[in-house]
Amino acid sequence: MRSEVSDEKVGAELADSVPSNQSFVDDLERRSKEKALVRRLDCFIAPVMMVLMLISYLDRGNIGFAATQGMTVDIHLKGSELNTSVSVFYIFYILAEFPTSILVKRLQFNRVIPVITFCWGLVCLCTGFIRSFGPLVIVRILLGFFEGCLFPSMTLLLCNWYKREELAVRVAFLFIASALSGAFGGMLAWAMLSMDGVANLSGWRWLYIIEGLITIAWAGCCTIVVPKNYETAYFLNSEQKALMRRRAEEMEPYSGGSGHYMREYIKEAAKDIKSWVHGVIQIAVVTILYGFSTFLPIIIKEGFYYSTVQAQYLVIPVNLWGALVYAIGAFLSDKYQRRFLPLVICAPFGIVGYTILLCNVHPAVKYFATYLIAIPCFLCTGSNIAWLSGNCAPDGKRAASLGILLSLTNVGGVVSGQIYQSNAGPAFVLGHAWSLGCLAFAWFGWWVVRWIYIMRQSSKDRAVSEGALPCSGGHTDRALNFKYHI
Repeated sequence: MRSEVSDEKVGAELADSVPSNQSFVDDLERRSKEKALVRRLDCFIAPVMMVLMLISYLDRGNIGFAATQGMTVDIHLKGSELNTSVSVFYIFYILAEFPTSILVKRLQFNRVIPVITFCWGLVCLCTGFIRSFGPLVIVRILLGFFEGCLFPSMTLLLCNWYKREELAVRVAFLFIASALSGAFGGMLAWAMLSMDGVANLSGWRWLYIIEGLITIAWAGCCTIVVPKNYETAYFLNSEQKALMRRRAEEMEPYSGGSGHYMREYIKEAAKDIKSWVHGVIQIAVVTILYGFSTFLPIIIKEGFYYSTVQAQYLVIPVNLWGALVYAIGAFLSDKYQRRFLPLVICAPFGIVGYTILLCNVHPAVKYFATYLIAIPCFLCTGSNIAWLSGNCAPDGKRAASLGILLSLTNVGGVVSGQIYQSNAGPAFVLGHAWSLGCLAFAWFGWWVVRWIYIMRQSSKDRAVSEGALPCSGGHTDRALNFKYHI
């Protein structure tokens, strides 16, 4: 009798375990398919955005290479006119970013991105034919406006394709591309020295013409390779589209929205202190990024006493190193779901680098300092954006928060154009000291951001422990079931 009862219990336990085991198997299969899907997105979405970012930074940053190749002499620039032409780029860049963040999803990514890419490619092409300071300012303003529409479009597109825990690495792809643009720009500028005089055009003019033609050609490609959404994506089969729908449902508390954002989302973003703290920090780190990437050829030539040819190719390994560091940092950040640690660990390397540049040391030592600066230069800029983006919900608030951050960002761009004045070489004391101060400010700022997120998450955990429903608060980042990435 006891044996029969025991057998019945064992049978019941086995029956209960079957659904559990089946659920476990289904979960493993789902994870495997999802990993394959993300790899597919990394083959068809991320590379398109990376090429756009690379071309964008090539076209905006080649003014530094052009200046070392004689542009300032050919178009008769005087005094601080070169610095003015660098800074004016970011004025209309600022004006373009916030409305783009709000409108791009409604207007559709597959329409906006090819159009703005074609427009700035045409402007870049025309830059190769300017003859004086006035036309240079005009093309820089137009270039700034069209490129200002790009980055929010790319960031929000990535937010629509990837989960927020996957986002840091994909935003990192964009800034890796920006670092690589410095390397490619150096190689292209180096190559253009051999075209000096072809068709009676200077080498720097060919630099703009060729980069403009490349951009226009890629704009044509974007009409094909940028999909409207996952439902119409040419590279996904029906099973993968179904998995994308399921992922979208799971991310509803962190995303949601059709792109028709209501005024309340903008108000929520504007009232949320984290939008402004991240934004002010971004001003500081972007001042470093734009100042470093734009003026590095000039710093190497005039500050370290290298030749024009050497200045073109010596920027290549520095930018490759910055891209490698960012790739590793972003991978580890996503793997361990840590946003704060990579930032506060890498920033001190840049502080040491700028301190060396302010000292009277051998040019080789100063060149080594540029590698130290490259460690936080790209990583800190992109990681700060990814940190805010992953901690905002729904889509409307995320778009508005990113719009605020990106608009503030390019205040740093305006400043970066003024701190490395043409007559400040070879020491460039103002530029190096200002950049050092910005990096120190950002380092302290991230501790403030960390404190904000810890306090908010602790408040949510306390409310849940006291009996509040985890789903209360709606689909926003202030909802109790929304967990902040720290």
